Amino acid sequence: MGAVSELGLEVKSANVFQRLVQAVGSSRPGAWLFSRTLYQPDKVLFKATGGRLTIPTLVAGLPVIMVTTTGAKTGNRRTMPLLGIPVGEDLAVIGSNYGQKNTPSWVYNLEADPSATIGYRDCTVEVVARRADETETDQIFDLASTVYSGYAKYRKRAEHRVIQVFVLKTDTQGAAL
Repeated sequence: MGAVSELGLEVKSANVFQRLVQAVGSSRPGAWLFSRTLYQPDKVLFKATGGRLTIPTLVAGLPVIMVTTTGAKTGNRRTMPLLGIPVGEDLAVIGSNYGQKNTPSWVYNLEADPSATIGYRDCTVEVVARRADETETDQIFDLASTVYSGYAKYRKRAEHRVIQVFVLKTDTQGAAL
């Protein structure tokens, strides 16, 4: 059994309002705004609802998972809300950082220590991250675009850097970097 089944992850089609929010979020100004304002209130909502809701799930219909990594420099555990993209029974996460200039810190954390915990609603699963190869990355971007069309725009805006993509496998599947 993979992470998708263990977590009971659901990817639902976005309604008209949610597609509008996604369009705003994928624009350069929307991505800039969300990247700077969404994290803290999202953590509060996630905790207040017992892991059932995040702001992007509620207003944009996106499948958000909480990914806890170990800091590459500090060794402290860090949790980030990320879109979980189903790839068969596994999940993928994309280091697009809203198409911004810099690579997100969780990418460096997974590169230093591929062990992570992912949470969805009230379930958590231990996983091991593996960097996707170039072919897988393209396939995952295609899959991700069916969940959130903004990924194509993010990839174009961040073409000055390589956007890292990771496949997360449950610890029992024997994955390794």
